[in-house]
Amino acid sequence: MKFPEFEQELEQQGKAARTIRIYSRSVFLYFSLYPKLSIDHLRDYRCWLLKNYRLNTVNTRIYGINRYLDYLLKAGGLPEEFFLGSSPIATDDPVIRRSQNGIYRLCPVKEQQKSFLDNVISQRDYERMKRRLKKDGRLYWYFVVRFLAGTGARISELLQIKMEDLCLGYLDLYSKGGKMRRLFFPRALCEEAIPYFYARGVQSGFIFLNRRGALISSRAIELQLKKLAGQYRIDPATVYPHSFRHRFAKNFLRRFNDISLLADLMGHDSIETTRIYLTRSSQEQKSLLDRVVTW
Repeated sequence: MKFPEFEQELEQQGKAARTIRIYSRSVFLYFSLYPKLSIDHLRDYRCWLLKNYRLNTVNTRIYGINRYLDYLLKAGGLPEEFFLGSSPIATDDPVIRRSQNGIYRLCPVKEQQKSFLDNVISQRDYERMKRRLKKDGRLYWYFVVRFLAGTGARISELLQIKMEDLCLGYLDLYSKGGKMRRLFFPRALCEEAIPYFYARGVQSGFIFLNRRGALISSRAIELQLKKLAGQYRIDPATVYPHSFRHRFAKNFLRRFNDISLLADLMGHDSIETTRIYLTRSSQEQKSLLDRVVTW
């Protein structure tokens, strides 16, 4: 079952092809389970998703259905069967909501924020990894790790860095909403990295290239980091691109306890997102509890 008109509407809105496939798949899944679109079936669909998928996937499917409801409303309104025999919607209904202008929303599932942050590479293992990479002459991967942990860059942002940015000392990143974030490169990192990349023949343009001279992929970096973790006897669960972004945040707060500045540096919309870096890991919490609670 396909939904060409729905997909066409999404395309006109400028949605990416992958996003369109995901949203369309959500609608297809719904109609493979239920014969018609109704309030009660939407409630059942949300419950079914929770039983069969992880939270991120559940919310992605819900978001796709909500876009389909928007499309129907714009195309002429929701079908009559949507309302027939359905239970009423309370103003504080946690599953489905209706706005004053008649827009229906299947509510996403909120995940309780963790009070701990696990699977982050330790400072000791980070230093060990840098030391071993440098000793073994794997300078390319040394700088991948250094830039991730020294700037707090996301993997997608790392791949945008050009030689011109290193010479400036920063890279300006723009979101789809036009919001700008400046990714700074520490002076010591630039002084070490610029001569290395010049020596590799990178006079301008992107610095993290593969052997064919094309931009390396995120997947290639992820796989190589796991491989290096195994070779250096570091827990692979703690070695992935975003782990070094976490390490940057924790190190920053240890040296300069300004969570508001850190939120700006990391591009967080809310300071609550950044607050997780003030917490200890679950193992640290348990060790502290074992020492403190003796009654």
